[in-house]
Amino acid sequence: MSEDVYDLTIIGAGPTGLFAAFYAGLRQMKTKVIDALEEPGGQVAVLYPEKYIFDVPGFTKILAKDLVKNLVDQAFQYAPTVVLGERVTTLQRTDGTIVLGTEKGAKHYSKAVLVAAGVGAFTPNKLDAQGAGDYEGKGVYYFVKDKAVFKDKKLLIVGGGDSAVDWALNIKDTASKITLVHRRDVFRAHEGSVAELMKSEVEVRLFNEVRRVIGDGNRIQQVVVFDNRTQAETTLDIDAILVNIGFRADLGPIKNWGLEIDGREVRMNGRMETNIPGVYAAGDIAGAPDGVKLNLIATGYAQAALAVNVAKAYIDPSSKIFPGHSSEMKR
Repeated sequence: MSEDVYDLTIIGAGPTGLFAAFYAGLRQMKTKVIDALEEPGGQVAVLYPEKYIFDVPGFTKILAKDLVKNLVDQAFQYAPTVVLGERVTTLQRTDGTIVLGTEKGAKHYSKAVLVAAGVGAFTPNKLDAQGAGDYEGKGVYYFVKDKAVFKDKKLLIVGGGDSAVDWALNIKDTASKITLVHRRDVFRAHEGSVAELMKSEVEVRLFNEVRRVIGDGNRIQQVVVFDNRTQAETTLDIDAILVNIGFRADLGPIKNWGLEIDGREVRMNGRMETNIPGVYAAGDIAGAPDGVKLNLIATGYAQAALAVNVAKAYIDPSSKIFPGHSSEMKR
């Protein structure tokens, strides 16, 4: 049994979890990473691999997929055990060991656990328009794995948040034409991005929504949009639709682990400790009662480093929380 017990098991292989795996390796901890997705990278890999990220320290800008590759290379140099496509469903403490159960019936044993599960399970809000469901995977998209699928296409983007605006700017040189429809005249996206959008060649139709998707059964040919103030309809020649109208997030089984939870956040203190000894939280899922909440990759990195170092001292009291600077550490 002892050889199956890890020092630290990280639930979540997004940027926070991957950086935590690196730091745990740096501190010579026997580490395991478990994620429900089939690939590492979390939401970054699933939602916007082809988008640039501009607020990662050390990079003027970096494609999300390249950031994930770099994080994987950094984390995997210490050869952590990685379990993908397996959702953790239970967490229990047994004789000082934390036992994690998964939907596949597997058991994972660990001295400490870091919950870095992002916002939990997430599913996209679907486009509520006649015919939209008939063309999912045949022209209606909720994720973009490769923006080349829109090459020389007439693309309709639906939404007014960061994802919709960023994709419009990112794909405008790939698609032959982009039309963005938004049901209001106020965007939720970053102000600078909205200003750039309005100066671009993207056609922006405000107070517009999608009413019908028309095609031949195999591909989209037209989309009927309407002005929600007057109900006036316009028919657009469209080859593809990218829907960015938000996601539903759910903590799922995490809610039943005995953790103190506030809304969609696991409560932790300044040491990243939850109410369960040996269990820590970092990243988007972590919330401090009196702290400022910033769901940024940079914030997740810092919290990951804190959690790992505190966990190291927890499982080995002779270790210091601060290990010294990495340039001074033996590798």
